[in-house]
Amino acid sequence: MAKKVYVGMSGGVDSSVTAALLKEQGYAVMGVYMKNWSQDLPGMVCPWKEDYQDAKRVAVQLGIDFKMYDFETEYRRKVVDYMITEYQAGHTPNPDIMCNQEVKFKLFLDTALADGADMIATGHYARTKNGQLFAGLDKGKDQSYFLYRATKEALQKSLMPIGELHKTEVRKLAKKLGLATADKPDSQGICFVGKVGIKEFLLNELGPQKPGPIIDQTGKTIGEHDGAIFYTIGQRHGLDVGGGLPYYVTRKDMKQNEVHVTTDLNDKALWSKEPNLEAVHWINEPPKDSQEYQARLRYRGPLVDCTLKGKKLILKEEQRGLAAGQSAVIYDKDRVLGGGIIT
Repeated sequence: MAKKVYVGMSGGVDSSVTAALLKEQGYAVMGVYMKNWSQDLPGMVCPWKEDYQDAKRVAVQLGIDFKMYDFETEYRRKVVDYMITEYQAGHTPNPDIMCNQEVKFKLFLDTALADGADMIATGHYARTKNGQLFAGLDKGKDQSYFLYRATKEALQKSLMPIGELHKTEVRKLAKKLGLATADKPDSQGICFVGKVGIKEFLLNELGPQKPGPIIDQTGKTIGEHDGAIFYTIGQRHGLDVGGGLPYYVTRKDMKQNEVHVTTDLNDKALWSKEPNLEAVHWINEPPKDSQEYQARLRYRGPLVDCTLKGKKLILKEEQRGLAAGQSAVIYDKDRVLGGGIIT
C-alpha cells in the first residue's frame, strides 16, 4: 500500500510542485494548509484566505485530498511571543527558524502522524537522507540554514523533493502541469515579516517605545533613537543622525536605553572572531572539537571556515556585525550538522 504523505501546502509554487512530484512518485498525498497567522496589520491585509484558496485549487487540480490545520494559537505562543521577548531583550531573533522547529517539524509532524500520515513533506530547498539534512542543490535558494533545529527523528519522516531542483525547474514544472500557482510571485515569508517591516510589527504589538540617546565611540550623544529594540548590531541605515561618515550600531544597552554607534569600520566592537553559542542543537552526532567546518552566520551569508571548542565557535576570519539572537549554522561541506544561537 502506498505511503501516506501529508504535504504542507502554503498556496505557493514550491509546495504545489512538491505535492505534484510526490503524487507522481506514487505516494498517497494529502494537502494540508497550516493556518498560522490571519491577523491584518495597519496598511496590510494578511493574505491567508487567498493562499488557502490557491492551495485548495492546486489540490483539486492534482486530484488529492485537502484539509486545513489551525495552528494559530500555538504559533502565536511559540513563534511570535518568542520573537517579541527576544527583541525586548535586545536580541535579533529569527522567527523562520523557530517556526520550523516548533510548528512545521514538530506540531505539523505530530498532528499529521496522529491523523494517519506516514510522513510529511514541505516545499523547502533542502535535502534529507536517513535523518540527515543537506543544503539544497540551488545554492541561491538553499533554505537549510532555517532548518538546522529540526531533529533527526523529524527528518527521518520528512520529504523535501524540490531540494534536488533549481527554482527555474520548479517554475517550469508548475507551468508544464498547468498549476494555478505557476506564475504566483514568491511570498515574503510570514505575514508580519516581509510586506510589513519588523519595526511596524513591533510598534503594532508593543506601541511606541521610549526614546533614548545614540552615543558615538567617543562617548558623545549625537542623536536620539525611537526605541532600542528597533536597532540591530552592524546596522547602518535608519539611524537619522546625519552628517559625514556613516554610523554603525556596535551595541545596545537595554537597561540604560542606549544605542551605541561608531564611524570606524575597524572598531573592535563591530567585529567578532570567537562568538559563544547557546541553545546548541546537533541533528546527528556533535561535531568534533578542533576539526575544521564551515559556519553560516546569517541567511545567505558566506560560509566561513571555523572550528568548535565546546560552545565556542572559532572563526578563521573575523566577521562584522554578529548580533545576539542570530543563528550560527555549522556545515560539513553540504551537510548541516546543526548550530546554535549567538550570545
